[in-house]
Amino acid sequence: MEAVKTQDIGVNDLPWKIEYHAERCTMCGSCVAGCSFKAIKVEVQKQSLTVSEGSQPEPKHTHIARPIIKQVASLTDFCRGCGMCEKICPNNAIRPVRNADTRKTLLSKDNGPIKRGGRTNLNAQRTLDSIVVGRISQMTDPSLDAARHTFDIRAPFGRVLPAKDLPFEIKDGKLVQKTKTPPVDWIYPLIFSDMSIGALSTRAWEAVALAVGYLNEKCGLPVRMSSGEGGMPVKLLESDYLKYFIIQIASGHFGWNRIIKAMPHMVTDPAGILIKIGQGAKPGDGGLLPSAKVAEHVQAIRGVPKATLASPPNHQGLYSIEESVQKMHLSMNAAFGFRVPVGIKCAASATSVSVYNNLLRDPYKICGGFFIDGIQGGTGAANEVSLDHTGHPVVSKIRDCYLAAVKQGLQGQIPLYGGGGIGMTGNAAADAFKLMCLGANGVFVGKVLIQLLGCVGNEQGRCNSCNTGKCPMGICTQDPRLVKRLDIDKGAQKIVDYVLAFDSELKKLMAPIGNSSLPIGRSDALVSTDKAVADQLGIQYVC
Repeated sequence: MEAVKTQDIGVNDLPWKIEYHAERCTMCGSCVAGCSFKAIKVEVQKQSLTVSEGSQPEPKHTHIARPIIKQVASLTDFCRGCGMCEKICPNNAIRPVRNADTRKTLLSKDNGPIKRGGRTNLNAQRTLDSIVVGRISQMTDPSLDAARHTFDIRAPFGRVLPAKDLPFEIKDGKLVQKTKTPPVDWIYPLIFSDMSIGALSTRAWEAVALAVGYLNEKCGLPVRMSSGEGGMPVKLLESDYLKYFIIQIASGHFGWNRIIKAMPHMVTDPAGILIKIGQGAKPGDGGLLPSAKVAEHVQAIRGVPKATLASPPNHQGLYSIEESVQKMHLSMNAAFGFRVPVGIKCAASATSVSVYNNLLRDPYKICGGFFIDGIQGGTGAANEVSLDHTGHPVVSKIRDCYLAAVKQGLQGQIPLYGGGGIGMTGNAAADAFKLMCLGANGVFVGKVLIQLLGCVGNEQGRCNSCNTGKCPMGICTQDPRLVKRLDIDKGAQKIVDYVLAFDSELKKLMAPIGNSSLPIGRSDALVSTDKAVADQLGIQYVC
């Protein structure tokens, strides 16, 4: 037998170790068949036993070969801690256990930077958690009845003109509109963030889309969903449900050939266009869809061969804010006859206020929304160093942009939407309420949706293997065997139930401060237990 080298990988070098109880195992094979990462295998173990079979003690030394489940010691086929083996084992004989002695991050860079999906593992501490609702109306201002009062929970998507800029005049004693006004839609302040067909499995994308349709048609909540980069199915583009979808165009322009060809056949306009400049989870890194997830239907929608699809880190030909306004916004507005709001999405950064100020001064008045994505946003695939070490928290940038608009008297003209870690603790309504009080018109969420579908990934390094195409829950994969694990109807129902709870919780937060409409800019309703946070955001410090 060859001697073990000190550089050889052992189980104790991996982030998760398999705890296996052979005495409980019936060797049904469920765990091995269910592990999409091939992190466990069946092996035969030689055991030496001393037995006595007679009526008198007659010890005999014998050897037997016993099949066991063994963990694979590999930096490619390693356990991600998803717990699928534990979930399907009928005898509780196996489970993953976090390994504090892991050396994987150090050892797994032989083939370049580590890639993974999920969210940042190093920036889990959130500003929002140190902020609470402190202005609770008692004797000074009457609070509202959250169960009986009528609340106006709608946010604008589109350029909102001030009264002095409205193109109206009195002619023959009648109010006449001289020119068209920018399109404005009043939507629910919770947008389902951009997750493309390709990043998600067909079933996962269908479940989210089904939830959007149900919330609009049956629940009366005008929730909107962004398509993500990569296009949409032609049948959906040519259906009446397109009105619930915000079509995204990113730097790769994937899928836009099909969108352009479908435009003459569209029976309704989309809910909007979103130009993605950057994403908070990987700013400056562009987009990435690994070849393992470029299935046949993805190839057809995007018009590409089976290969790793990388979007450039910026839109080619756009090297200034002014060019973006003139070229992208103008062309996208013109494409749909100036009937569709066009927004822009950027990663939160030190220059977010500069971008917002330029958009506010846009002479064409065609920017319909500014979407700011923070470092704690998720992604399907990125370099780990980008996920953990680049980006900017979203809270202060939302506040800075809002206050910059207030100083110019332009607040509310270009709606602000914030994202990146919204709902990370499970309660997106509280996060949304706090961001609105700081100046946002609404929020966009992505990771919380796939968690409702069954995703077990978290900020402590569990799973987060969206980039591998081996998602054990059938959410971020195109493998037909794995995709079948996802129940579309149950997933859609989970999302619908969550949004209905979100709506109820948002009212329960609006009622105590006496607001029957969204509390945009109501920073007086918030207090912070962190002095630095209170000073930075301009809210009251309490202890």
